[in-house]
Amino acid sequence: MDIEILSEQRSFGGVQGFYRHTSDACAAPMRFAVYTPPQAAHGKVPVLYYLAGLTCSEETFVIKAGAQRLAAELGLMLVAPDTSPRNTGIAGENEAWDFGTAAGFYVDATQAPWSAHFNMYSYVTRELPALIAANFAADATRQGVFGHSMGGHGALVCALRNPQTYRSVSAFAPIVAPSRCPWGENALPRFLGDDKSRWKNYDATELVQQKIFPGTILIDQGEADKFLVEQLKPELFEAACARAGQALMLRRQPGYDHSYYFISTFIEDHLRHHAAVLTQG
Repeated sequence: MDIEILSEQRSFGGVQGFYRHTSDACAAPMRFAVYTPPQAAHGKVPVLYYLAGLTCSEETFVIKAGAQRLAAELGLMLVAPDTSPRNTGIAGENEAWDFGTAAGFYVDATQAPWSAHFNMYSYVTRELPALIAANFAADATRQGVFGHSMGGHGALVCALRNPQTYRSVSAFAPIVAPSRCPWGENALPRFLGDDKSRWKNYDATELVQQKIFPGTILIDQGEADKFLVEQLKPELFEAACARAGQALMLRRQPGYDHSYYFISTFIEDHLRHHAAVLTQG
């Protein structure tokens, strides 16, 4: 599990690094970012995975969210993978901003040609955590996941399907019902085929009715988000959680949009939400 160091910089007593490795799951080079807090010099620390949204990369959260200062205070390792494999040679992979490159939707594709490389679900839930545990002072028994938009969808799906892996979960403006919004209706059939029953494995609103996450799910949603009505539809997930008995803290934030100004405003609440669970030992 060799990794290539692209860069490392001192930050709030810890290290912000960018790395690359050859992924088996994606059959391609993959990049990821890791913030290692100062507490890691004395032993293993909890790990919080952040999944970014459409058009983003492993750099977006690191540069825009302003999370390192509090992560250093709380002793959290932050890991941010890229949002898809890149330059795979698949025809059309770069043609749209909401499908293909930087738009892997955190699924394991079953349809050719995407299935050869676009296996972000396996990458995020299995390959990357193993890589982090092998190369960093990460406590694999204390992992959480969160994300934004497409990455919020990914975080909810990963947590609901793997409650034994993730102790905590939260999301900013997640795509909670991709089976019922244009982004998902465009991507899911191309990745997974036309059988909509297969889509349910990557739809948080469907999953939460089958398996409850053993903890409170925190979601922040801006009320001025231009994607709120057509794409995000938090009310669908809220209703599904109510029916299933899933603990949910859905906070609707007046005046906030879909941007990282919104994320950076509430990032402290999310890090503290995760730390309250992950730092218990």
